[in-house]
Amino acid sequence: MILKDKVVIITGAGPGMGQAMCRGAAAEGAKVIVTARSVDAINAIAADIKAAGGEAIAVPCDVSKMEDCQAAAKAALDAWGRIDGLVNSAYYHPDWMNLEAHSIDQLTQAFDVIATGALRMAQCVIPTMKAQGKGSIVNVSTLATRKPMPGEGGYAMAKSALNQLTRQLAVELGGTGIRVNTALMGWMDGAPLQSFFKSMGEGGDAFRTQRASEIPVGHIPPDKDCAKAVYFLLSDYASEMTGAALDVNGGDWVEA
Repeated sequence: MILKDKVVIITGAGPGMGQAMCRGAAAEGAKVIVTARSVDAINAIAADIKAAGGEAIAVPCDVSKMEDCQAAAKAALDAWGRIDGLVNSAYYHPDWMNLEAHSIDQLTQAFDVIATGALRMAQCVIPTMKAQGKGSIVNVSTLATRKPMPGEGGYAMAKSALNQLTRQLAVELGGTGIRVNTALMGWMDGAPLQSFFKSMGEGGDAFRTQRASEIPVGHIPPDKDCAKAVYFLLSDYASEMTGAALDVNGGDWVEA
């Protein structure tokens, strides 16, 4: 249990890796603040965690609203008196289309949720972490910031800003005991990707097989296993890491 007794806030606990992280972090011993906009979804995740013997509370949170971010931090302190970790996983994915014709409103929303939303959450937990002299912030980013794909520019631009937020905060918070790192996820097998393949109709299975064959580990990494990299960055095993970007993609991107 590498997160035993750590109090961790996880944003974006919707379908996919967000909820997988909540359940996995709890299994690793964390006390989890499960946040997302969907009240039913976060209540169900928290109930599952408690039924499995873990500790969790559900707090509705739209990271585009500072008052919601403040409420999530307050709920953690009210419940357990400290905040050891923050995982910024909330995102908004704009339409798949080339930037030359993209909706500026959608791009602005992506930045507001992914990058500015992560900063809002960080601002809400940093005072507590500073007082404790210790804390870990993990920003969940994407392979698309390394390996551009046609049509995904809006999402990748916002995630690139999140990558810079990691570097900036790591430097600015030097000496406080607060570590800030990024986990960059590639293709992940889970509910969102399965829906994507299904939406392709008859060609979905063939594309899935092709995509899996192109990844060096020989399969599309499951989201619940990719989440383990986040637990590592939250844990004391990563005590000497800050400002780092950890690629979690089964070898789909190998940096020189």
